[in-house]
Amino acid sequence: QVQLVESGGGLVQAGGSLRLSCAASGSIFSINVMAWFRQAPGKQREWVAHITNSGSTYYADSVKGRFTISADNAKNTAYLQMNSLKPEDTAVYYCNAERYGFGTYWGQGTQVTVSS
Repeated sequence: QVQLVESGGGLVQAGGSLRLSCAASGSIFSINVMAWFRQAPGKQREWVAHITNSGSTYYADSVKGRFTISADNAKNTAYLQMNSLKPEDTAVYYCNAERYGFGTYWGQGTQVTVSS
């Protein structure tokens, strides 16, 4: 099992920045991918970005150039640095971890609200 705890959400004005953190515990040695998803009110959950255990990063077009995903293996923590935030970035952001052949795990989510 893997436990994920997000933090760092909050209220920010458009154009501002936030950094989300996702602390992982449990069977973290076999995590293959860490990802961030988000879900806005009335919308489906959508993928935002992910990082592989080899350090490769991938981004949704809507956040490319503004968001940066990273991981600190020593701290068992993944981050999502969000710059140039827009009101349409408002959502609950979820951390996700995948262990190939074992399962997918989710955090409880953290609210990000961007005011115009």
